[in-house]
Amino acid sequence: MRAAILQQTGQDTLDVRDDVEAVGFGPGRVRVRVRAASLCHSDLSAMAGILPQPAPFVPGHEASGDVVEVGPGVTGLAPGDRVVLCWMPPCGHCPACRAGRTHLCTASIRRLTTPAFRIGGDTDAYGFYSTGAFAEELVVAADSVIPVPADLPHELAALIGCGVTTGLGAVVNTARVEAGSTVAVIGAGGVGIAAVQGARISGATRITVVDPVASRRERALGFGATDAIAPEQLKHAARELPAGGYDHVFEAVGRAATVRAGYDAARRGGAVVVIGAGAQDDKVAFSMGELFFNEKRLLPSMYGGGDVRRTVGLAIDLWRAGRLDLAGMITHRLPLARVNEAIAQMRAGEALRTVLLTD
Repeated sequence: MRAAILQQTGQDTLDVRDDVEAVGFGPGRVRVRVRAASLCHSDLSAMAGILPQPAPFVPGHEASGDVVEVGPGVTGLAPGDRVVLCWMPPCGHCPACRAGRTHLCTASIRRLTTPAFRIGGDTDAYGFYSTGAFAEELVVAADSVIPVPADLPHELAALIGCGVTTGLGAVVNTARVEAGSTVAVIGAGGVGIAAVQGARISGATRITVVDPVASRRERALGFGATDAIAPEQLKHAARELPAGGYDHVFEAVGRAATVRAGYDAARRGGAVVVIGAGAQDDKVAFSMGELFFNEKRLLPSMYGGGDVRRTVGLAIDLWRAGRLDLAGMITHRLPLARVNEAIAQMRAGEALRTVLLTD
């Protein structure tokens, strides 16, 4: 089958090959035919080594497909089921899961060093965070897929697997934005636009998008942003608000500098929600005096900050109600063989979400 491989961490492009096999099928596992996979910035972070992932590996984790085969012991899934991938599934047994904080479960990280693919018949390869969606087929643990309705198109379902769930969940689960709130979103990529839509759905009256790319700022206005500004304008915009800053600032970039800018733009007593996945050595500094005096809350939000299955269900319900625009988030569609064009589009800021189609 065809798959896109990163041979070595730090490479800028993927090697698209036709001699790849999905391996590991057996008890507790399912075989999935990938139909649509969208490129998320986390894939680029893994390629660069910002997110830990052994190489060689198949990137891709934001995807939808059909169950082809279920292994012994698998319940609740059957061939033909439409599913989205869950790149960090909860185990249900650890302290975080028992406390209801299933999004903090790290049990699946142990799977990162288990080969998921074989290249050329003799070389093992991994799947990004135990998935690896830039392939025509994959084998994953049964808990790594979430069933979705059959009438939800694959290319829309793919977005729910990560970016939409992450951005929407940060608003409704982590920040719990209330009607009438003022919101700033730093970064107008897929996760940022999902946060914009979540803020609009939650009734925020001021939604400011901050991004250095003019076309991305313009596009954000179509998803519910009330205004869109360049990064150098954020400080002035915050000071002009009656409270001297925003109630909630969502950082969807993953850099210390933008977290710091978000903190400065929040009002006293406001919240800075960190959604972006950044590097381990990228440090952000705060003084003890400002932390105490301003009482601004720093709220990291991982994978939507709540039970991922519940947030996926919420996203589907909002889509059905016409309140969550998934189709508008897809700016490009390409065959899997042209995955490197999709990577170039994201790096240039041209794409919000590029969907790779395997059919």
